[in-house]
Amino acid sequence: MESNKNSFSVDNSSLDKMFVWAKKRIILGPDPVSGAKNLNLLDKELGGSITKEGLGWKETFKLFTNVIVPSTRPFDHPTSLAFVAAAPTPAASSFDAVLGAAEIFAGNWDGGSGAIHAENQTLKWIASLAGWSTDIAGGVFVSGGTLGNLSALHAARVAYRSLNSKVSDRLCILCSTEAHSSINAIAQVIDVDLIEIPSDEFGRIEIKETNKALEHNKRIFCIVANAGATNSGAVDDIATLADLAKLYNIWLHVDGAYGLAALADFESAKLFSGIQRADSLIVDPHKWLFAPYDSCALLYRDSTRGAAAHGQQDHYLDIVDKTAWNPSDFALHLTRRPRGLPLWFSLAVYGSQAYSTAIKKTIQIAKKIAEEIKNINDLELILGPQLTVILFNALKLSEEELYKWSEKHRRDGTLLCLPTKWKGKTVLRICVVNPNTDPDQVIEVLKTLKC
Repeated sequence: MESNKNSFSVDNSSLDKMFVWAKKRIILGPDPVSGAKNLNLLDKELGGSITKEGLGWKETFKLFTNVIVPSTRPFDHPTSLAFVAAAPTPAASSFDAVLGAAEIFAGNWDGGSGAIHAENQTLKWIASLAGWSTDIAGGVFVSGGTLGNLSALHAARVAYRSLNSKVSDRLCILCSTEAHSSINAIAQVIDVDLIEIPSDEFGRIEIKETNKALEHNKRIFCIVANAGATNSGAVDDIATLADLAKLYNIWLHVDGAYGLAALADFESAKLFSGIQRADSLIVDPHKWLFAPYDSCALLYRDSTRGAAAHGQQDHYLDIVDKTAWNPSDFALHLTRRPRGLPLWFSLAVYGSQAYSTAIKKTIQIAKKIAEEIKNINDLELILGPQLTVILFNALKLSEEELYKWSEKHRRDGTLLCLPTKWKGKTVLRICVVNPNTDPDQVIEVLKTLKC
């Protein structure tokens, strides 16, 4: 006789402890000393965690708190200045902790109308910052910049083919050598060529070389502009690129995964002049808009052009109301969670002015660090800050010594500042996206580069 007992029980005591742990983590933040562990060590502690009978709530949660979390890099700590880190607000992190429990399907309006409408308020806010008509513009939140760029570039290719149906040549994407690595990957995925234009001393695309490429290559269907290049913080001349895109009747996509958050700061917004004429853009809230992982806002100036490329058709989808706003129509996906809601919640809680203030503060922090670098003997400021990216070097240290220095301070939790390459040379890079970063603390650590 089969048991009627539910296979999935609830342990109220463990559930309470999980909520307490989440609250403590949101309030106190991460341990800066945590980081990647050796595979063999992790396998000893986690390798047997999937068993026939199960470990139970208590023991399994212990593995999470005692093994998994300490072996992850805390990107949201104020001293995490490598890559483009994260700095979710308490409201965004708290809301993300409860969002999973709501189990909202947000692929179409029928499944998640309230959540989708709230997400769309956030997308309208971003569109308005770009100077786009919020009556026409629209898009969707996807998992990250790579998927956002892929979806936008696919829409660009569909748009080009609709106007040039007789062109059978292999198509091309044009971008700068400072374009994000995802652009090269996307070119391979959608099977097109990539034309990389050299960048100037600041990392911006060379306009004369861009013009030459467009004159001599009629297979280009899209220009990708940087709005805050990951490695250098460079912002391309979007206005001139928009002129060229119009002249050649091709799509202009702006990759602002990191940098376009600065649209929320009135002064910094001037750097993106011309963006109102772009055809699509992306910005990652989990980078500089203080939201948790993972979230990328993908927007089309004319949302119908996104829907023309991505709307899926099948018999089991016939029931979906095509007159409603269905997020699955705007990117390469169908099933999705409403990952834009933590940003919506935080914006609704704090107001957009708080975002402007926080972004302005991070820019001021980056400027102070850069100024102090110039005053430290044996340190060389190479570039920046561009937005909040700083490239610098220790003149008396070898490449090997730079890596040893960065590893030491990563391990002891004082600073996550890693080497990168700039113009063929190994340098150190800082990117500030956390308004709680203490510039004086950072400078004190950087002073040890003299030794």
